[in-house]
Amino acid sequence: MQSPTISHHGGTRGVTGSCHQLHLDPSTSLLIDCGLEQGLDARPGAESAPLGFDIQGIQALIITHVHLDHVGRIPALLAAGYRGPIICSEPSAKLLPLVLEDAYKLGISSKPAHVAHYLDLLDKLIKALPFESWHSVVASPHLNCRIRLQRAGHLLGSAYVECDVERAAITTRYVFSGDLGPAGNPLLRPVQSPERADVLVLESTYGNRLHPDRRDRRRQLEQAIDRALADRGTILIPAFSLGRTQELIYEIEQILHGKALLGGATAGRDPLDWSQLPIILDSPLAQRITAAYRQLHAYWNDEARSRLAEGRDPLAFAQLLAVEGHGRHQQVVNYLKSTGRPAIVIAGSGMCSGGRIVNYLKAMLGDPRHEVMFVGYQAKGTPGAVIQGSAGVRGGGQVELEGQVYDIRAKVLSLSGYSGHADQAGLVAFAARLQGAPKKIVLVHGESNAKNALAGALQSRFAEMGWPAKIIIPE
Repeated sequence: MQSPTISHHGGTRGVTGSCHQLHLDPSTSLLIDCGLEQGLDARPGAESAPLGFDIQGIQALIITHVHLDHVGRIPALLAAGYRGPIICSEPSAKLLPLVLEDAYKLGISSKPAHVAHYLDLLDKLIKALPFESWHSVVASPHLNCRIRLQRAGHLLGSAYVECDVERAAITTRYVFSGDLGPAGNPLLRPVQSPERADVLVLESTYGNRLHPDRRDRRRQLEQAIDRALADRGTILIPAFSLGRTQELIYEIEQILHGKALLGGATAGRDPLDWSQLPIILDSPLAQRITAAYRQLHAYWNDEARSRLAEGRDPLAFAQLLAVEGHGRHQQVVNYLKSTGRPAIVIAGSGMCSGGRIVNYLKAMLGDPRHEVMFVGYQAKGTPGAVIQGSAGVRGGGQVELEGQVYDIRAKVLSLSGYSGHADQAGLVAFAARLQGAPKKIVLVHGESNAKNALAGALQSRFAEMGWPAKIIIPE
């Protein structure tokens, strides 16, 4: 009988579009993630375009986390007729409808009846699993498969997937990493490596780099805010609505609290007073997700929960202002452009390829008082990557936004300490903490240079441990 195999329907050409099919036998399979490709790899209309693979025999879709590059092709999967379970962690089950509703309205249809039907179908299919518990997905006399979700530390609810496949009294464990987070996330509990993996499908986003000390990031953020106050400018932070935005809000609250500036005695008298600095969250989706994060505080780490016990609300504090409708959004853009009022604006999209951040960039990129602060990965070909690459360029360079070219004279800063992905050391440690050598490691979800560098680092570590290293990089 043919051994289980893996087909990759995304996540092999670059860092996005994760979609992996574990074939348990010729007629039975599991799908791990069903994501959109983004950046240069993006295909217009991919949300609803044909999948390009047969869905017959797929017993379950298992979601590692709810970023669109892991779930964005679910509408196409449903359009192809899939009606099996969509299995994910309990926090992801709360967040997934929010993310998919927003994407559906933007990419497919905003008609209320269509959206309601789509959400009703999702509600019927989503199955929430607690972390660390085994769940049977296939059970027959000749084939059994069970899965377990373990915390991945990438964002709230993110998981790596352990799949135990039993055939002829032999059990083989497949582990799909999804996206692994770095150590020291301010809100999340840390990643723990699996006990074993016969086959490890491992992400490699930052397989060729080491992150700077994350303890520096709060200091850098505080310095940037001081600079904005002095320049009477706005800090524009293009942020993904899910994960990075909540981390930023949490860290800013900590800075404000540490300075004892929430409602400070000098409020209103000093134009550079931190206690009067508005923190503007201009993203309806990010607002809904932040509200969900607050409801899911039981999944936060001990330190974050202790702040709640102290009476603080690190995701909803006095200076945090939400911008609702588009009319109000445009008023805020115009106000910040025309006045010397310092502010911090957090808005999507994270790669500046759409969303409300684009209007802020159009209005402020040409003014050196302002600053664009990147806290996340910028895929090649996106406006965010162009703006990020302009840092240090004489004259600042130019970027095209919605068909028009804009000069970049605003300051540009990248805070890499806010990466949501483990670096090379973290990825190697994840694999090296297994109790025994995996038979095979498959590297996905990374640029070719990152995958090659990670492969070399894994081979070196395994050689030190006396382990064989069979590392595969799919075409």
